[in-house]
Amino acid sequence: MNTPNLIKAIPKLEQHVHLIGSTQPKTLLWIMQDSGAKSSLKTLEDIKKFYKYTDFNHFIRVYSSVNDLVTKESYYELITYELLQSESACNVQHVEAIFSAFDHVRRGMDYGKMLNAINTGIFHATRDFGITCSIRVDLVRNYGPEIGNMVLDWIRENGRNVVGIDIGGSEKEYPPEPYEQVYLRAKKMGLHLVAHAGEVAGPESVRGAVERLGVERIGHGVTVAHDPELMILIKNKGITIEACPVSNLRTGAVKNLHEHPIREFIRNGINVTVNSDDPSMFGTDMNNEYLLLNKELGFTPSELAKISFNAVNSAFLLEKRKQMLKEYFQTELFKMGLDQPREP
Repeated sequence: MNTPNLIKAIPKLEQHVHLIGSTQPKTLLWIMQDSGAKSSLKTLEDIKKFYKYTDFNHFIRVYSSVNDLVTKESYYELITYELLQSESACNVQHVEAIFSAFDHVRRGMDYGKMLNAINTGIFHATRDFGITCSIRVDLVRNYGPEIGNMVLDWIRENGRNVVGIDIGGSEKEYPPEPYEQVYLRAKKMGLHLVAHAGEVAGPESVRGAVERLGVERIGHGVTVAHDPELMILIKNKGITIEACPVSNLRTGAVKNLHEHPIREFIRNGINVTVNSDDPSMFGTDMNNEYLLLNKELGFTPSELAKISFNAVNSAFLLEKRKQMLKEYFQTELFKMGLDQPREP
């Protein structure tokens, strides 16, 4: 088996992918046609041009524009199903999908109906492809802690398949510290804790998420590399960095993949996973992420297998399911002749 095919065959787990950002262009066109939404986007070529970004803030504006187009709760069933179909084609066994609930409630949609549609899409994808999926709710830092607490109320009333919370959004303008009490409450509710941090803001953003929010994982974490003491802190606390290399390239968080700090994180003993973030918006998928790490940064198939196994170890799964995945990954990697990943 040649190296690209070997890498594609590695079993994978994705920890960081946004449902809206996974909406396939053809599906977005269908949604606009079905809903009668008015948009300048008429063709797949229009969407391809629309998904070219000058910087992170431009990307946020594009993302918000797509949110405006998703106007029916039922659309989430198809979006979720197609995401998991695509993930399964990359040999992904489990996905933690990110759902920005308030983004759509403020546009007039119903939280419960959206959640039910997402879970229906998951059910059908599990039936058809064998892949499983859990949900992480992004509170979106721009809306503030009061909205964050309101979203926790919704989760408390209907948290089916919701395993954790996150704060995405405009990191530079909205630091993590004001969310301290929200995260404390979420922890008491039994939810896992993640924060987008260090994507476009400096290491102080990550430190705030670690020290004040008590996060278990950091989404992106690019600027952690600027602070050696912070790297030591993250390693010692066993915090995982959800790296999203292609996303960071597309939004300008790194100028090229050779500048991405993923190698440095690993050298410093930090647990790292690899993820696609917004695959349709960035023109990527999990196979592409792994293949580019091999081509551009020299990661061997065995090193990529270790990263893949890291994702299982740090996944927000019930212990029985996690153990099943560990055994499956180890068996498959052994068959492929790759080095056996060890427990952390």
